[in-house]
Amino acid sequence: MKTDREYMQLALDLAASAKGHTNPNPVVGAVLVKNGIIVGTGLHRKAGEPHAEVHAFNMAGSHAEGATLYVTLEPCSHYGKTPPCANLVKDSKVARVVVATTDPNPSVAGRGINIIREAGIEVEVGLLESEARKLNERFIHNMLTSRPFVISKFAMTLDGKIATHTGHSKWITSEAARLKVHELRHEVDAILVGIGTVLADNPSLTTRLPDQKGKNPIRIILDSDLNIPLESQVLQTSDAPTIIVCSLDKDHPKATKLVEKGVQLLSVSKNDNGLNLEEMLEKLYEMGITDLLVEGGAEINASFLRANLINKFQVYIAPKVLGGRKSKSPFTGTDVDTMDEALQLDFDSIEQVGEDLLITAYPKTGDNK
Repeated sequence: MKTDREYMQLALDLAASAKGHTNPNPVVGAVLVKNGIIVGTGLHRKAGEPHAEVHAFNMAGSHAEGATLYVTLEPCSHYGKTPPCANLVKDSKVARVVVATTDPNPSVAGRGINIIREAGIEVEVGLLESEARKLNERFIHNMLTSRPFVISKFAMTLDGKIATHTGHSKWITSEAARLKVHELRHEVDAILVGIGTVLADNPSLTTRLPDQKGKNPIRIILDSDLNIPLESQVLQTSDAPTIIVCSLDKDHPKATKLVEKGVQLLSVSKNDNGLNLEEMLEKLYEMGITDLLVEGGAEINASFLRANLINKFQVYIAPKVLGGRKSKSPFTGTDVDTMDEALQLDFDSIEQVGEDLLITAYPKTGDNK
């Protein structure tokens, strides 16, 4: 007979299969087990659709009575686009509920569990909690900060270079690594680059996956003075929506031409480091963007680093050594005097992707939950 841990892991695997499709909601998986037999499974497939518990109970039918429910996130206790799942669980006559982690929203955390416990149902909380929280790191960050979860992704050579002194950077990594990046683009709400990347590479910033149509993220371009050429690929808004973040008034002559092409302009203030990124993130979240993949060059990376706005690093390291005094590194910005001033990271995982290494890391000083 399988253990509680194995059933919860199955629920986590179900939840993970919906990554990128439930935003702004969390990914959630549920498994119903009775007498050692799985009688129902479910996952939250898309925002606005039934939650994981609903699917699991629909599958189980009358077999839910006396069963154990394993769910990766505390059943919701509020009315949104769907009724609260805590009431569904309360009325289901299950004997026991195992919850991986509580609701991260401080205003509602624990309410769903209390509703179920008050119905006389045994509830256990905390099984595979760290795995469940990592799976919903984007949602948890949203609930605690009302800002998008920011992922900094870049590729570099073994000696820490992202381009030659001329700016040439295609291709640092292997095809396998580039495919994995497109899988990440498929999951996030938006992708961000600076005007320098647009001028140098004229990228499309779309998702290209073999044998399937990938979800194209919203494209965000940092361009203070609207220097973007009108023929740029990112201005083909039929491919994906494009937002240009600038500091100019929307009555600027070029602004009118951009709006006519379907571009949305987002004006923010400036500070000592350039565009006010904190203000930008708050406005993007109000627009419904819950996570943001930063694929900028060294200047953009440095701007996010200086503002302490990076929640997660995904760094690809290619088995190449470039050398050179003027080769480009991933971060520019102000020089520091001592190693104590470096941003301290925790390495979360290291995996080989094709010929390359992918390191995932989180800031030690920031709350990446």
